[in-house]
Amino acid sequence: MRLFCLPKSFSFHLQKVSKNQRVMAQSSGSNSAKKLVQIDVTSDSVCPWCFVGKRNLDKAIAQSKDQFDFEIKWHPYFLDPSAPKEGVNKKEYYEKKFGSRAQGILARMTEIFRNLGLEYDMSGLTGSSLDSHRLIYFAGKQGLDKQHALVEEIYLGYFTQGKFVGDREFLLESARKVGVEGAAEFLGNPNNGVKEVNEELEKYSANISGVPHYVINGKHQLSGGQPAEVFLRAFQVAAK
Repeated sequence: MRLFCLPKSFSFHLQKVSKNQRVMAQSSGSNSAKKLVQIDVTSDSVCPWCFVGKRNLDKAIAQSKDQFDFEIKWHPYFLDPSAPKEGVNKKEYYEKKFGSRAQGILARMTEIFRNLGLEYDMSGLTGSSLDSHRLIYFAGKQGLDKQHALVEEIYLGYFTQGKFVGDREFLLESARKVGVEGAAEFLGNPNNGVKEVNEELEKYSANISGVPHYVINGKHQLSGGQPAEVFLRAFQVAAK
């Protein structure tokens, strides 16, 4: 069972890069052109540190757009693959999961979210995030910008508005907000996207033990809810 949602633990190292990845990295053109930074993000829709990491990543991207072009892809992870599809009380679930540490964790996340200008909300239900990952995959087929925006809407709803990631209406509302078309038909068939989600789990999650996890330009890795400054340094190193 995967249970780790990582805070600011730092991991940054090199991996072997495929020929195709090298070609794409070199396609940024002349020295005067902005270089391309590709980011693969593995996360779960119910991981608070993943939302923290996304907000900090977005801040770093906003500060770097004059230097780089960005391509961000989101990939699935299940903190609890056995989480019930029908949903259970969120607060009770975390009290059972973390025991005596639950209140301390809640206080810490409340403070961290407040520093981001957000109110951490423990009301509502939690449970399986499969349908959210199916929809995130589907959004990516219509454009990575839509996918990125959808991830934001799902995080906002779940962590600040008491929404349930397994609630069909919430997911469809999130899809409408960011312009994802055909979401109702796609989610209406419970088999749609399941194969693709499982393939991505195998490809991106098999060798990691927690999220969020970032791979930058196919070789540089970061783990945890890193501050914007860490992402900024990583962009500089990855783009060399």
